[in-house]
Amino acid sequence: MILVIDASAAHNASLAEHGFAFYRREELVAPPLLWSEVRSGLHEAVWRGDLAREHALVALDVLAKAPIRVATDRRLALEAWRVADELGWAKTYDAEYVALARLLSCRLVTVDDRMRRATARFGYVIGPEEL
Repeated sequence: MILVIDASAAHNASLAEHGFAFYRREELVAPPLLWSEVRSGLHEAVWRGDLAREHALVALDVLAKAPIRVATDRRLALEAWRVADELGWAKTYDAEYVALARLLSCRLVTVDDRMRRATARFGYVIGPEEL
């Protein structure tokens, strides 16, 4: 089954003891911005002192080897714009994940509570515990 993974879920998996093994039954896809967002989040955690540099570097390697396919679709930009409008979001970053799941008619996995609440009515945005 195809599953869009967002940066929050990929960030957690990158730091997990078994990496992305939790998602081994899924075909993971993400928009191109996922890798930048996860790298930025890891760097920010190190900068704040919440994560040791060595752990972050291991997580970067796990992310680089993650079984996530970059999913690009020429309709993604406009669909993300629509999703952001529909949800009242100023930025389209998170909307790209939602839009990709919509375009692929699949589920989106996130650990971002704000995203879960905002997209609850869609029915296809889930947490890892729902897999």
